[in-house]
Amino acid sequence: MPVAPVLPLAALILLGLAACSTQLGKNGQPTTTVDLKYLAKTEVDRIADLNRQELVSGLMMLADKLYRRNPREWKKAGHPSREAALERLNRRQAPLWPELTGLREGPAAALAFSDSYGGDRVAALVYGLLTMVDAAFEHKESFYLFDQLDERKLYNCARNVEVAVWKLAHDRSAAGEAFLLANELDPANRNLSFEREFGRLIGLLDFLARVVADRNGRSFSRLTQNVATMIFLPVGLLK
Repeated sequence: MPVAPVLPLAALILLGLAACSTQLGKNGQPTTTVDLKYLAKTEVDRIADLNRQELVSGLMMLADKLYRRNPREWKKAGHPSREAALERLNRRQAPLWPELTGLREGPAAALAFSDSYGGDRVAALVYGLLTMVDAAFEHKESFYLFDQLDERKLYNCARNVEVAVWKLAHDRSAAGEAFLLANELDPANRNLSFEREFGRLIGLLDFLARVVADRNGRSFSRLTQNVATMIFLPVGLLK
């Protein structure tokens, strides 16, 4: 069993200083308090916490935008409103998704672009992406001193978001129609807000992957996928 590295004294002192905050008391005198949770967090842990929050909120915003452009999707699942469909996505517990037959991550997201799938395509796509993020962050919402992330999972998650963007723009049903409406490419009314937000999420994942690789003493090179054969890469199954 590997032994966790011992932090040098200087690092412990810096962590202690980061955990302290100074405020003016009622008598006008400065008072210093210590938030104990920060004693167990490194800067990378704080970056991971914020990164994960941004990724989840960004994907939920994209789900809302997709539902607004594709209202038939939330209606397929019998939801009384778009808000109800979003709340189900936000919780995403397994028992709430019988139509996905236990699929998560890439296999769930791929259903959104399958002619044979008759369910809510927005839910399948975003549920797949959300569960990829969950897996890339080891199913944790907060990170502390000895928690470990795997840069390969974060990297694959970023590539999978790229796959989703490509499929939204290019995949078509047998009838030649887009499975889901996203960016509006009409020259008279261009709207690339989906692409911009997806790009932001890709940047967050790639940045954190590099930070984690540096902390782990590893490096990796970016591989380019052939867009004609783009597939969702494994995240949670990586060992």
